[in-house]
Amino acid sequence: MPAIETTNLTKNFGELTAVDSLSLNVAKGEIYGLLGPDGAGKTTTVRMLTTILAPTSGDATVVGFDINRSAEEIRTRIGYVSQIFNLYPDLTVSENMDFYAQLFGIPEREYGERKKELLQFSRLTDFLNRRSGKLSGGMQKKLAVSCALVHEPEILFLDEPTSGVDPLSRRELWEILKRLHERSVTLFATTTYLDEAENFTRVAFIDKGRIIAEDKPEALKNRYSLPGKQASLEDVWLKLAEEA
Repeated sequence: MPAIETTNLTKNFGELTAVDSLSLNVAKGEIYGLLGPDGAGKTTTVRMLTTILAPTSGDATVVGFDINRSAEEIRTRIGYVSQIFNLYPDLTVSENMDFYAQLFGIPEREYGERKKELLQFSRLTDFLNRRSGKLSGGMQKKLAVSCALVHEPEILFLDEPTSGVDPLSRRELWEILKRLHERSVTLFATTTYLDEAENFTRVAFIDKGRIIAEDKPEALKNRYSLPGKQASLEDVWLKLAEEA
């Protein structure tokens, strides 16, 4: 059973088609990346898969549950890190994590060790009592990931997780995500940073709501390479844009 599967998933906003007949199959344990320019349909796709938005048409399952009929079951099994910081700025790092633990009904006897591990995992132990609104952008993203992992989700959705984050924090965040991958957590992320796409096991380029190419990063680069010149993912993107 795939972690995520969509068939002709479509979302219209009036006359605008934001996502157009999207068909994806994401295996368990993958780091799957959705790449594309602003307005391409990345965020809308994530919001449908996380059951925040209802699709106009088409079908999708997440961890084996239908997004239209089993939203609550899906929400207990996934984590979601939005593009915009949406934690409570007046609460401390510790208080934000405690809130999510209570929200998901994590028993106290389980949560204590899990919280300690997540704080070490995200390198936030020294900032336990700092209000989240006073954290740097990079630390806010790491806190958002930690809160999303409190209930040990099977899939973690990340919508442009490193947008507006400094290079060092970007690298640290990807170290955290790679360690999650080693634990067999499925990751579904969107990004506009092509250098980050090298971290994905598979990538899909999306434009105007449609997938225009999908494969392993190395395979895509080889497909668009010229004799004596290895293509980069930026070259692939530019070539796809010309063909679109």
